[in-house]
Amino acid sequence: MVHKKEDQKEDCYGDEVHEHILEFAENGGYEAIPEDERDTWFTRFKFWGLFHQRSGQESYFMMRLTNASGILDPGQLRVIGEVAREYATGPVENPEFGNGWIDLTTRQSVQLHWLKLEDVPEIWEKLESKGVHSRSSGGDTMRNISGSALHGKVEEYVESGPLLERFEEELRGDDALANMPRKFNISVTGSTSGCAQDSLNDIGFEPARKEIGGETVKGFNVRVGGGMGGRQPRAATPLDIFVRPENAYEVGRAFVQLYHDEGGRTNRSKNRARFFADDWGMEKIRETMQEEYVDFEMHTAGEDFRDEYTYNAGRPTDEGKHDHVGVYDQKQDGLNYVGLSVPVGRLPAEDAIGLADLADEYGSGELRLTRRQNPVIVDVHDDDLEDLLAEPLLSAYPPEPSPFERGAMACTGTEFCSIALTETKGRMARMLRWFNENVDLPDDVGKIKMHYSGCTADCGQAMTADIGLQGMRARKDGEMVEAFDIGVGGGVGENPSFVEWIQQRVPADEAPGAIRNLLEAFAAHREEGQTFRQWVEAVGTEQLVEFCEPEETDFEAPYMDDAKQSWYPFAESESAAAAANEESVAPSDD
Repeated sequence: MVHKKEDQKEDCYGDEVHEHILEFAENGGYEAIPEDERDTWFTRFKFWGLFHQRSGQESYFMMRLTNASGILDPGQLRVIGEVAREYATGPVENPEFGNGWIDLTTRQSVQLHWLKLEDVPEIWEKLESKGVHSRSSGGDTMRNISGSALHGKVEEYVESGPLLERFEEELRGDDALANMPRKFNISVTGSTSGCAQDSLNDIGFEPARKEIGGETVKGFNVRVGGGMGGRQPRAATPLDIFVRPENAYEVGRAFVQLYHDEGGRTNRSKNRARFFADDWGMEKIRETMQEEYVDFEMHTAGEDFRDEYTYNAGRPTDEGKHDHVGVYDQKQDGLNYVGLSVPVGRLPAEDAIGLADLADEYGSGELRLTRRQNPVIVDVHDDDLEDLLAEPLLSAYPPEPSPFERGAMACTGTEFCSIALTETKGRMARMLRWFNENVDLPDDVGKIKMHYSGCTADCGQAMTADIGLQGMRARKDGEMVEAFDIGVGGGVGENPSFVEWIQQRVPADEAPGAIRNLLEAFAAHREEGQTFRQWVEAVGTEQLVEFCEPEETDFEAPYMDDAKQSWYPFAESESAAAAANEESVAPSDD
């Protein structure tokens, strides 16, 4: 028996939802939706990037945008910022971030909150006038495609732009494939740094080479079945396929169609592509694709470049870039790109508009978004670089941030997400300032990747961090309070690993002290040049647990009291929903 959401989607899904959204908007917005049909329509709305916010925030929506591999053409960030300034304002200000802002996501895109349904037609009109849209950015469909953020601007072993464009225009644009069993993530990496993090996706293409007919051919190896969440993360498995660039689209489409046709539609907690890949196995998937979905002979896997991956790989900075923050040469002579640090990915609307102005003044107007919630200004001429770096806005979002700010990411949390167990972005912003003031790291430690997820759905990718924080609840002094599980040693790269949990249910006011104690032990006991991930791998679990001793400090932990924030309305309940109900979430980064 199929899940009830399949019946809801069967009646109406994909492109046809668009007209219904417009009709509801024009006839009164939220109130025009029959009360007994709201859950059904909210399921359908997600395909067009509209997520109803959590209980207590009735009539407000989040809109997720889509822009494959993080490209924002000239004028696009400005119009997004203008929409945020005009429409994305809540009933009260967030005490940390104010009112009217955008969230940058780990899939290289943007989210807007506090939107009213009756404003959506005008919002779409403004966005689409600059080529920005929200189609296929949520729900059970192919989500925003992640890729090498700087493709076309830096040297790639194999060019990824054409493949990304075909996936965006032909595959995600195919309404016949809109209704997938669950959300589906695609990535393409052309560079040897591994910056698209293919191992975390349902299907990933990574640069490779293979001897075919006595000739070394450049192309892609293919992996499938990666994913996060539910304390069951797994790295994508090699499908043992090497594909030439001109055939890569057909292979990607083949796996999408196979999962669309054969993926489970009953148990939503077990029908992601990673479970499908486990059930079928690589050999059966490969043989079925060859026999039924592609019309050319697929080659076995070639030689990959995973031993060169540095992006979030826990390797020393002198071995290569671990993110896109900083100033770097482009492949075009005399041009540079400047990657800025936006801690926890939240950017006030005025700052987004200001950033678009800087991209126009000093570059080509184009910006890129990375998988670490950061923007990149591209095409900056050597002669303009000094003036750009002196701009006041760059003091707020510097290309040379502190090690803590550089590595920080956070999901939405209880602010808007109904399954989160803790507040995230405001707390993380405060913790970063506290770590800057209270923790001294060796001079050669340029980053500590600290990721914060409000629950086990892990939209903040805590499982892949140097230090991963996952929202929990605990009792302290007889009261239920917000708490963290603290894990260490995660990262992607040649051998993706996920954190080992060394402290659990640490009250939120004791967690910064625990992390400080751990980092002080790292600073005192590491070998010269050793990164945090390397140090964790060399230290036994028992010792790490001892180092990470919870401790009360002068850190003021806001929003401790069982997620009952004082500034945003939401319905109170005894506890947040279990993270197993993942389909109900409206996360920032999922």
